[in-house]
Amino acid sequence: MGGNGPLYNERNTPVMSTGLERIAAKARQEPTLRFTSLAHHLDAPRLWQNLCHVSPHTAPGSDGQTVDDLKQAFVPWSTATLHAVHTEGYRPPPVRRVYIPKPGKQALRPLGVPCLGDRVVQRSVADILTAIYEQDCLPCSYGGRPGVGAHHALATLHEVIAGKPISWVYEADLQNFFGSLDHAWLLRFVEHRVGDPRILCLIRRWLKAGVLEDGTITPSEEGVPQGGSVSVVLSNLYLHYVLDLWFARVVKPRLPGEAYLIRYIDDFVVCFQHQADAQRFAQALEQRLAKFALALEPTKTRLVTFGRFAERDAKRRRRRPETLTFLGFTLYCTRNRRGNFTVGWKTAKTRLQRSLVKFQQLLQIVRHEPLKDHVVQINQVLRGHYAYYGIAGNVGSLLRVYRSVEGYWRRMLSSRSRKGYVRWEVFLAIKRTYPLQRPKLRVPYARLKQYAVL
Repeated sequence: MGGNGPLYNERNTPVMSTGLERIAAKARQEPTLRFTSLAHHLDAPRLWQNLCHVSPHTAPGSDGQTVDDLKQAFVPWSTATLHAVHTEGYRPPPVRRVYIPKPGKQALRPLGVPCLGDRVVQRSVADILTAIYEQDCLPCSYGGRPGVGAHHALATLHEVIAGKPISWVYEADLQNFFGSLDHAWLLRFVEHRVGDPRILCLIRRWLKAGVLEDGTITPSEEGVPQGGSVSVVLSNLYLHYVLDLWFARVVKPRLPGEAYLIRYIDDFVVCFQHQADAQRFAQALEQRLAKFALALEPTKTRLVTFGRFAERDAKRRRRRPETLTFLGFTLYCTRNRRGNFTVGWKTAKTRLQRSLVKFQQLLQIVRHEPLKDHVVQINQVLRGHYAYYGIAGNVGSLLRVYRSVEGYWRRMLSSRSRKGYVRWEVFLAIKRTYPLQRPKLRVPYARLKQYAVL
């Protein structure tokens, strides 16, 4: 199918279509414009192309429909769905709730699994909303946006602390963020730019679709279900108005010292030159968040002294400089080979432990499979780990994972051997035939500064 849907380049990343490019250009030229006609961009080609980029192994929703089922019934389904959307009669099915374990905790995290057809509609509407709101986003926002991600946020934080007069860092985490968003405020934020009643009707009904759990449908009065494509866009939009604009237009101009906000969806840090500025911000932030039904997680929110001056003062007092954690990395003060201050990082202890447990569980699952299948599945997980944690300066943590996986694999092979062990020379021979993926940096030093967006 051709048409006005999202295109994909040779790297399989989305490229904005001509229709959405016109919307983006208009949004960029007129920052206060409300778009009153958007639903015509939601068409069959866009639905088809988004359906084709859904993994065939994705979990079905409450209706049990699979990707193959929807592809076979696409023409009648898309016709009925688009008619319902344009007549404001579309009723999204309830989201199936599942629970996944929280890393290092006994508590479970709720996750919403929308029905496949509804997921495709959400992704298509998210494309339209992104074309508009991407023009409004500030440089401090990194999560849920095309072209930037966690590595860009980390690289920016590195450049700010290493290159700016920063002495204090406010490390924050929001309490039950996705489950706390106020629907009334969220719709007010959306209506700043979207005036098409059909799109607004879709968003309202997604927010009120409810959750299916143990055969019972529970209505949704607040929050957005995690798992839907449109939820990421709406959550990012919520904090754009609640936090980003407020910090840029109200907070920062009133501070005598320098200050920088770096946010990845609901995780954010704020860097300050002066302690008094950081303390004033912390007090004002609680009031600001309370106005919009949000709150900080007290166990994960703290103000730490961090930077070149903090390192100098810690040495004078013969104390170890404080560290901070952001997006799965622990940042610490150190010196480069020339003796100049820099920021070092390593995989956070909890994330490292989580990865090692994941590998142990994988090896238990594939225990009795052929060696070739072992390596294929182990290397797939290793590549995923290196892709995220493979940032310049973190080679030590990557090697630790590699060595641990190597040891787990040898012990697993030994446990299924009749002798009860596999000698190292035998194991090395196996590794030569079926090599494990060696650590690889995704973001080397040469690219680190290019990732920083100041």
